[in-house]
Amino acid sequence: MGAVLALGREPRDGGSVLDHWGAAVSHRSALSLWNLLPENQAPTDIIVRGYGGRARRAGIRVHRSLTLASSDVTLHRGIPVTTAARTIADLREAISARRRGAISGRELRKAIRQANVIGLPIGPKDAKVRTRSDLEGDFLRLCRRHRLPPPEVNVRIGPYLADFLWRERQFVVETDSYLYHRGEVAFQDDRARDLDLMSRGFEVLRLSELQLEEGPAQVAEVLAARLALPSDGPNGVKRQG
Repeated sequence: MGAVLALGREPRDGGSVLDHWGAAVSHRSALSLWNLLPENQAPTDIIVRGYGGRARRAGIRVHRSLTLASSDVTLHRGIPVTTAARTIADLREAISARRRGAISGRELRKAIRQANVIGLPIGPKDAKVRTRSDLEGDFLRLCRRHRLPPPEVNVRIGPYLADFLWRERQFVVETDSYLYHRGEVAFQDDRARDLDLMSRGFEVLRLSELQLEEGPAQVAEVLAARLALPSDGPNGVKRQG
């Protein structure tokens, strides 16, 4: 808030949050304020409308924009800040143009995931829900890219449908979407599924969407090591038709 006061103007009665304060927390600092990324020790990012008229201040990184609209700024915890949607748009542009205050693409993807998890409105493009088939496609491409034996997909084992099965190795991989596998009910359901599969003699490896996207080499290494182990032979499973 101190950075907003240092770069803004004397508060005005009435009008929008932006009109009232004249500045707002933005970019990387806004992600921290929205709890989409942890806080860091970098300068505080502040955005103002226009391209001039603000002197530099120690510890503050100023961003000037002619496109900043009143609807792009709101109050969060009593502090003027760009909306989650505007913040993500600003950072995507900064990454593309390699501008000051840019974060890594990995950090931006992490922030978008977190915004989806906590239900912040971030626009239709970033709020797109990944389907089960999306995750299946990612995993199968990983197997092909690293020359792993192809698994069976969506196989009925008892009351459950296993995502991926290597029948001869009695090995199951379950892939979790951050949107569909959150909350207490989903957590308990996943554990019940894993326990049932293990009671039938199967080893279960559960992988997150983030692991598939950002650590494919490590995932492939673990899979290759597990698939190289001998097995006692197939267990009674039924392919989902």
